Amino acid sequence: MKLHRWNWKKSGALLLTGVLMTGVWTGASPQAEAASSSASAAASSARDAAAQGFVTADQFYLSMKEAAAEAGSALTMDAPQGAKMLRSNAAVLFRQWLNLKDAAETFDDVADDAPYAPAVGAVVKAGLMEGYSDTLFMPGQTLLAGDLAVLHDRVVSYLKPFVLEEATITDMQLAMDQGKLTSKQLVQMYLDRIAKYDDQGVSLQAVLTLNPDALSIAGALDQERATQGPRGPLHGIPILVKDNFDTADMPTTAGCLCLKDSIPDKDAYQIAKLKEAGAIILGKTNLHEFAFGITTSSSLGGQTKNPYAPGHYPGGSSGGTGAAIAANFAAAGLGTDTGGSIRIPSSFNSLVGIRPTIGLSSRDGIIPLALTQDVGGPMARTVEDAAILLDATAGYDPDDIATAYSLGHLPASYTDFLDADGLKGARIGVAVELLQSGNDQEKSVSDVVYHAVDELKALGAVAIPVTIPNLAEINKYPSLSGYEFKFQLNEYLQELGNDAPYHSLAEIIASEEYDKAQEQSMKAREARETLETAEYKDILLNRTKLTRDALLKVMADYDLDAIVYPTTTQPAAVIGENQVSGANNRLSPFSGFPAITVPAGFTTDGLPVGIEFLGKAFDEGTLIKLAYSYEQGTHHRQAPKSTP
Repeated sequence: MKLHRWNWKKSGALLLTGVLMTGVWTGASPQAEAASSSASAAASSARDAAAQGFVTADQFYLSMKEAAAEAGSALTMDAPQGAKMLRSNAAVLFRQWLNLKDAAETFDDVADDAPYAPAVGAVVKAGLMEGYSDTLFMPGQTLLAGDLAVLHDRVVSYLKPFVLEEATITDMQLAMDQGKLTSKQLVQMYLDRIAKYDDQGVSLQAVLTLNPDALSIAGALDQERATQGPRGPLHGIPILVKDNFDTADMPTTAGCLCLKDSIPDKDAYQIAKLKEAGAIILGKTNLHEFAFGITTSSSLGGQTKNPYAPGHYPGGSSGGTGAAIAANFAAAGLGTDTGGSIRIPSSFNSLVGIRPTIGLSSRDGIIPLALTQDVGGPMARTVEDAAILLDATAGYDPDDIATAYSLGHLPASYTDFLDADGLKGARIGVAVELLQSGNDQEKSVSDVVYHAVDELKALGAVAIPVTIPNLAEINKYPSLSGYEFKFQLNEYLQELGNDAPYHSLAEIIASEEYDKAQEQSMKAREARETLETAEYKDILLNRTKLTRDALLKVMADYDLDAIVYPTTTQPAAVIGENQVSGANNRLSPFSGFPAITVPAGFTTDGLPVGIEFLGKAFDEGTLIKLAYSYEQGTHHRQAPKSTP
């Protein structure tokens, strides 16, 4: 049985190939002899590992007994017979003991009428055993000591109950494949956590709206899985999205009371792509109203709290998604980023956040703040989960012409870049000007990031101190959100048609149904009469060129794979105090280049800190490789204690 590449090949704990599952060739089966050339190569690999020693039937039985006890289960397997433990015998015993469902297999060396053929298919589908290759299982091969250790760990994992907290998308898919979990059960688990920690208890106020059809959608996807198999890694997986992504089955509000009943006619492009992939849009998350700020407060949702320190901000503007995913309210989420709104809350909530290259992922159906800088992207607890979401949401959309630039730049899968050794030999520019600190809080962030640089070097990277040309001049430029918002919001409201509760920013201001703390910002944007000004055109053209040229020059001069710096200069501030993030997050939106933030540790006060990798246009794969290697080499993320 060939396995879905997305399901097994990316999980080191599940990979059992000729590299790991080496053994001694003790006599090929007739079927294996028929596949002579491939079998010969695999047999040669097996002979090289002879020193590992054969596994006897007694050793196999004892190891499985210990595995069952470790998992809190009982061993009901029949005691195996014979001196040596063959792979085919192990498959048959696993099938009987664990009550595995028979499954088809397509190995060249397993005859369809072989008595062990259904068991081979069953153990492969369950993730307990794998072939030496896609075509060879080698049923007559003897297990070796190293093989037994792998099988022991897999059986423990298989027997243990599914644990929701900190589960990855791969964990969820495996649990569903093993029959431990259904998508409907998974949705209910998340709904229970939201009720316990968002509505009550610590009351994070991260979720604005729950999908009333989530359970029925999950049930339909469970049925589809049973009859047709999963569509891919997101099949039946609950996702939370920032409430500025259009959803045709739930209100899309931007956090504003003025849009509390606004339901668009169609889904945003990225939402539609997630649904096509089998994801369940579990609900919509709070945001800083209209994405104006970095503290996540809105007239509709109130003040979202940081699960690591509920008296502190969660960052913004995608702070609802950040707090919710950190608190394990969904598998992963989507945010938007105009100036730092994916990366800031990801940093403050010990998450991975990807701001894609402008043009990689569609903005169609996202309530705009400044389309020159706007992007939507993944926020997740792991780099792998973020890569899975990026796979589903990136690509050309005829309704967003900028995505035409993505053609020819999309890999088969961003998960192909998940390399634990990805930092070995990588050349990382350390933007020293962005590490400097000016007060005690900033020093705590700087200390974490300086230590992170040491970790990068320990993991094999070459860390090169660099200065970015014209940085001071770049940072003098403002964000375009103060210029473009009025005109682009008015266009969005007009596209809603007759169903739009209001048709312009002016009407919204007149309604007084918005966060009064933003009144001056709203009125200043409304007062802007045109974009046909020299000031705007200078920002649009010269700021972009100046930033891109500076970044490309330093990367070329030092032959860099990426530039690294603190995602923010300060950690999450106390609610009610001034939140400062610094100017570091400007480089990505001002250039249009991609950036990824990944957890780097915690301050002495227990507040999360992130480091940001920035790369060249459409080089998300390299950033994912570097971030994954750092993540796997450090494992800095910890679940928040306020939502156990």
